[in-house]
Amino acid sequence: MVLEQLHLHHFKNHIGSDLAFGSQVNCLLGDNGSGKTNVLDAVHYLCHTKSYFNPIDGQNIAHGEDQMLVQGQFLRHEQREKVSCAIARGVKKVFRRNDKAYDRLADHVGRFPAVMIAPDDSALIHEGSEMRRKWLDSVISQSDRGYLQNVMTYNKALNQRNALLRYFGENRTWDEESLALWDAQLIPLAVAIRARRVEFIAGYAPVFQAVHADITQGAESVSLMYRSDVGDTDESFSDQLFRARDDDRRLRRTTCGIHKDDVLFLLGEHLLKRFGSQGQQKSFLIALRLAQLEHIEAATGVKPILLLDDIFDKIDDKRVQSLMRRVTSGSFGQVFITDTDAHRIPRMFEEIGANVRVYLVQNGAVKESVKDVNSTNEPE
Repeated sequence: MVLEQLHLHHFKNHIGSDLAFGSQVNCLLGDNGSGKTNVLDAVHYLCHTKSYFNPIDGQNIAHGEDQMLVQGQFLRHEQREKVSCAIARGVKKVFRRNDKAYDRLADHVGRFPAVMIAPDDSALIHEGSEMRRKWLDSVISQSDRGYLQNVMTYNKALNQRNALLRYFGENRTWDEESLALWDAQLIPLAVAIRARRVEFIAGYAPVFQAVHADITQGAESVSLMYRSDVGDTDESFSDQLFRARDDDRRLRRTTCGIHKDDVLFLLGEHLLKRFGSQGQQKSFLIALRLAQLEHIEAATGVKPILLLDDIFDKIDDKRVQSLMRRVTSGSFGQVFITDTDAHRIPRMFEEIGANVRVYLVQNGAVKESVKDVNSTNEPE
């Protein structure tokens, strides 16, 4: 799968940009704040129906404007498809494929897969378990619509159960039968979701470890561990919900379930968050994302687009060089990469012998470079 063309209109700091991309590596070079990362985020919008960096759609409209448009043309399985996302302030987002609007955005998930690697990924390590569950759900959902539907249905039922618990607390009442109705919905969904997550991690962890060993030349031992308090049968989770009644009533929320699950990131036998250096954490996250590409391709038959934003942040040149060799080995699909250094990445790709296109970004304007990117001249 390849993104051939991209049109941006009032998207963040891009007032109007029309771009044509190469099928292998596309480098976006420019100063911080120039808008190069915004191009990657626009690609993410088309693939995932939302921004990677800011989930509030209205805040991605250019300052002082009322609407924005992101539009792209993909070549997928030898067929060209047009995807567009239109957002206006105060109006529901409109997402289209081949000029036909989606009734449900979930129907688009997984059709045009893309994986972003960015400095913001550090939140997966340093923030709470919710971030890691979102990552887990996102990866599985790319190729498993049934799982996505189960998660969406579970979350709706969970919200209703929590609303009922708040109502009980505010009105000093209790209705066991009403609560049991929501339990009956949650139980089979939670058990099914837990089972799918266990299956996924069991298959994903070896791929991740192999990618990490390749990037780091086996410098560290890493692993993933799925942790869940949900039982593996309807009966066991039903018992857990019943035993948690007092806590639920006191705290006015559901205190057990798959919404409490976590994925532990381990360096050796220790938590990466506590014992990993910045470089080790960055290498871990890059391997996690690259394994994501391999998993999605194996599950869908489509090579995802790889979006690399500022990968030199907290990772040494040696590991970046190893990463670049890997992504240009022929086993990867289309790659987009940003950097503030006008020469570093193009030179690296030249040494590797990769087919690369270079774009210079300045104040939201993008133009393809026609000069020798390895010259001593700075971008205009």
